[in-house]
Amino acid sequence: MKKKLLSLGLVAAMTVSLAACGGKEAAKKDDGGDKQEKALPTIDAINGDDYKDLKADIKILTNRTDIVDDVYKGYADEFHKLYPNITVTYEGITDYAESVTLRLTNGDWGDICFIPDTVEKKEFPNYFIPLGDYAKMNEKYNFVTEKTFDNTVYGVPNGGTAGGVAYNKKVWKEAGALKEDSDGNAILPKTPDEFLEALELIKKNTKVEAPLYTNFAAGWTMGAWNDYVGIASTADPDYKNNRLLHTKDPFTKNDEMSGPYAVYYTLYEAVARKLVEEDPASSDWESSKAKINNGEIATMVLGSWCVQQFKDAGENKDDIGYMPFPITIGGKQAASSGGNYAYAINNQSSVDNQIASMLYVKWLIEDSTIFADEGSIPALKGEPLPDALAEFEGVELLSDNAPAEGEENLYDDIRMKAEVLSGDAPVTTVVEAALYDSQKLEDLMGEWNEKWTSAQESEGAEIKYNADGSAIGGGEDADSSAE
Repeated sequence: MKKKLLSLGLVAAMTVSLAACGGKEAAKKDDGGDKQEKALPTIDAINGDDYKDLKADIKILTNRTDIVDDVYKGYADEFHKLYPNITVTYEGITDYAESVTLRLTNGDWGDICFIPDTVEKKEFPNYFIPLGDYAKMNEKYNFVTEKTFDNTVYGVPNGGTAGGVAYNKKVWKEAGALKEDSDGNAILPKTPDEFLEALELIKKNTKVEAPLYTNFAAGWTMGAWNDYVGIASTADPDYKNNRLLHTKDPFTKNDEMSGPYAVYYTLYEAVARKLVEEDPASSDWESSKAKINNGEIATMVLGSWCVQQFKDAGENKDDIGYMPFPITIGGKQAASSGGNYAYAINNQSSVDNQIASMLYVKWLIEDSTIFADEGSIPALKGEPLPDALAEFEGVELLSDNAPAEGEENLYDDIRMKAEVLSGDAPVTTVVEAALYDSQKLEDLMGEWNEKWTSAQESEGAEIKYNADGSAIGGGEDADSSAE
């Protein structure tokens, strides 16, 4: 586990190096020095018929090492039939965020990549070309808010995901943790304590390896817990990008058991009650897919993008279900809907390669079968939701609202300085504190509050709200949305 935490520190260090090196590197290279004299089209308006004779060889980096040589190659082959002079090559990367963060600093990484979360919004122009105006792009594509800076879109998501919990329906039902109403619909836990009680039934009544599998060793799977701090824990689309930044001690426990504290309470208690794998440090992401498919693992907390992978990992695809995260606010549940990794195009590639890259990304998100294949929410607006969200009936599906003007990078600035809600390192401390009984959750959350307050002060963020959502000093009403 110590070795794991050292590697997480390396990512943090590389994040700093991005800010230090990016601008210089991005300004250097050009093919003959005239690349930027040619105006690029926007991805929403580019017409493929204008580039049927374009010649280019482009490379795309991906984290999907499991399907890079077959499924993704198949997409490239289909695209090649439409544009016979454009060749697309994929490179699969295991430690994706860590490796690509480092490679971005020298510019020599290919033509298309998924933007790592280590890149702050204000750094987008240093590495990637503008894809279009936010207002126009937002009319056509889902989730572009997340990769927008200064009203310019730099990344378009590879579909979207909803925040919830993957589970093996057969295991849950056999354990008595999953009941059904008179119509045969599943009765799912709606609070952290109901969820924990269900896990305890699974531990008591089955022989599964883990009622809840943390996938601690993979690292990024721990960071996924941060995604539930926001809409899933507050039912407020303004919370993450607006209210959280101006909230006093946001990690404080409340009586409703909602908000950020409730998210980490769910994880902490599952570990403390030994409802997870025996040795989280030796967990394995790739093998966990087959284990949840065959019933060796009962539950995993990940975005809905995982459902199709779990279904494809064995013969029991019908046993894989997906439930909303177990927090209820004012009698209702909500789920966040956000983009997966977003495609971005290298601003140091040649113009021909940039246009070819734009054509390929546009084809993927508008004309390929990628979203149906991966069970994700389509990036193109107006398309149907995936079957994976069938159990979200009655759950409000919301997306985070954009930050207030002038605060576009404030969330990243505060979380990076606080070292909270930033990657997987903070969440691993929750697991370790519970696993070794080295620290009570209230004390750990108290430390996070102190770090958050210090970062707020450093960034000059005005404190407007108490942790319970009430306005400080009789200001803006707690139920109104930030402008």
